Amino acid sequence: MLSPVLQLLYGATVIASIYCIFKSLIYNMHMFQLEGYRFSSFTGWFFKHIKHYVPEAVTLVLSFTAFVKNKKIFVLCAVLLFISLFFVIVNNRGRDEKKPLVYTPRVKRMYVTAIILICAVFGASVYFLTTDAQKYLAFMCIGLMNALVPLWVVLANLINKPVEKGVNRHYTNEAKRMLAACPDLQTIGITGSYGKTSVKFYLYTILRAWTDTLVTPASFNTPMGIVKTVRGSLSAIHKIFLCEMGAKWVGDIKELCDIVHPKHGIITALGEQHLESFGSQENIIKTKYELADALPPEGRLYVNWDNDLIRQYPPKHKFIKYGTREDCDYRAFNIVSHSKGTSFSVKAPDGTVTDFDTKLLGEHNIVNITGAIAAANGFGMPVEKMRLYVRRIEAVEHRMQISEKGAVTIIDDAFNSNPAGCRAALHTLKNMDGLRILVTPGMVELGAKEDELNEDFGKTAAACCDEIVLIGEKQTAAIARGVKKAGFDEKHLHVFESFKDGMNFVYGIRTERKKLVLLENDLPDNY
Repeated sequence: MLSPVLQLLYGATVIASIYCIFKSLIYNMHMFQLEGYRFSSFTGWFFKHIKHYVPEAVTLVLSFTAFVKNKKIFVLCAVLLFISLFFVIVNNRGRDEKKPLVYTPRVKRMYVTAIILICAVFGASVYFLTTDAQKYLAFMCIGLMNALVPLWVVLANLINKPVEKGVNRHYTNEAKRMLAACPDLQTIGITGSYGKTSVKFYLYTILRAWTDTLVTPASFNTPMGIVKTVRGSLSAIHKIFLCEMGAKWVGDIKELCDIVHPKHGIITALGEQHLESFGSQENIIKTKYELADALPPEGRLYVNWDNDLIRQYPPKHKFIKYGTREDCDYRAFNIVSHSKGTSFSVKAPDGTVTDFDTKLLGEHNIVNITGAIAAANGFGMPVEKMRLYVRRIEAVEHRMQISEKGAVTIIDDAFNSNPAGCRAALHTLKNMDGLRILVTPGMVELGAKEDELNEDFGKTAAACCDEIVLIGEKQTAAIARGVKKAGFDEKHLHVFESFKDGMNFVYGIRTERKKLVLLENDLPDNY
């Protein structure tokens, strides 16, 4: 058996390791969830953030001191192992989270499986304690138990995969049966690189006054999110189902279409968002057009004709064009921004012109509203009857959402993370009267083009802003480079490591002009 000193040290190490595992499991499970429970995505994220795991690496190395023959050196290494666990705890300490870990049934099942794996290793350490020849291996087991928490998370997911597939299949089949029981339900799929959530809610605001309409809430645009909506909310009274469809991988939209079988569709935009996971622009186009491919021949497909990529690579399915261009079927024009929002007119395919007012700012929002007007008109609602409901449209949370804080106007576009949306937001800011301030951590998930697109973002910002506040020196280096290349006065370029410090600086700026603060993008917790 171990000497009294080592027994005490082993006991202390076990106690520290239990808390260490608890903290580390929460952190790694959270990151795994944010990466969509995909092994390849989590692995990519892991190697990008390998520095975070330095304390775990030290713990892993110290685990193998069990093979050290010299007792004094072994005791020293065992003490260092104990200390390293505290660094792991500190490294995984509680932090401010934009989107906390959601304890879904899947996460709970993964937790149980991971704990079983960890207990098995702990059981091995107890067994080694009873064997004189292997007693020091008990310390190795404790070290491995903590250092390999990311591996336990991945293994738990792998072990649970058959169970998760079975659970998902059961719920998906139930949702399919419910949809099949509503043959007259008009399902419209809404997808795009950006703008889909906005168009969905704008269309819902208009249509719900016209007929019974079901909509996927928030950003529920994954298979299980849509299945949950159908199982929990679909009823016989619903005539229309507005189904947002998100994607990060080729085949994602087809999977969603196989569940809901949309009769109509809206493609809001094609762009570089999620280029990192898609791998190429061609894959983005192919995936978004999976919606068009799934529609029946008589199905209506609405496309944002202002989008360059849609015009360059139009879908094969016949389509209805909306936007601001002269050749659009539903065309927005006479767009005028004012203190209370924006006024504009829409010309319908029959040549009639209707004037509208909205609380929203930005030409891109007007294009999105025009898409909603086009789709609502396709369901039989007269354009003239939409005027009141367009005025009622509210900004979708964190998408050009305006709030007043004393002498500061906050334009919250934090959800945005695509180049076209960022440009549109900046041009909206440029046309406003006041001290124009940009606060941003930059754009992510843009693959090999990330630096180039962020540099372009910086050049555009330089032409539209009076003050530029960047969050995270390393992450925003490309934006700063673009700002400087555009000849922007560097006295008005500021870099902070935290959003809190950046906003404290913004609130501290002294000026007689009204401060207009554009919050552009907000990096998720896994960045």
